[in-house]
Amino acid sequence: MATKKTSKERGLTILGHPAKPSRKLETFPNRHPGRDYTVSLETDEFTCVCPVTGQPDFASLTIEYVPDRKIVESKSLKLYLESFRNEGVFHEHVTNTILDDLVKALAPRWCVVRGEFAVRGGIAITVEAEYQKGK
Repeated sequence: MATKKTSKERGLTILGHPAKPSRKLETFPNRHPGRDYTVSLETDEFTCVCPVTGQPDFASLTIEYVPDRKIVESKSLKLYLESFRNEGVFHEHVTNTILDDLVKALAPRWCVVRGEFAVRGGIAITVEAEYQKGK
């Protein structure tokens, strides 16, 4: 009978422990690397601030990816996203930064990050950034 591994034994330092927002994305091994399947993560609680006015920006984020050898641990993703809360950043840049950081951490086969930002100044902005392995 296999014994259940703890978060620490899997190399995870955030799951199961008190943690603060940080830019650390933790991963664990994909137990089905020979199969293409899509992981979808969604939140409607993403916030950052306008780098010019300092006004808050609110967004719904959708992250979808086809894993290769790694899967993102969701608590570390939540804390990672919270780390943008007080950062002054344009919508286009933050969406691409999130994609770049996920690609760096996961090396997925495919990944897309979609940020649907709430109306501000009468305009809603949606930004979609995509990565395809080998392109």
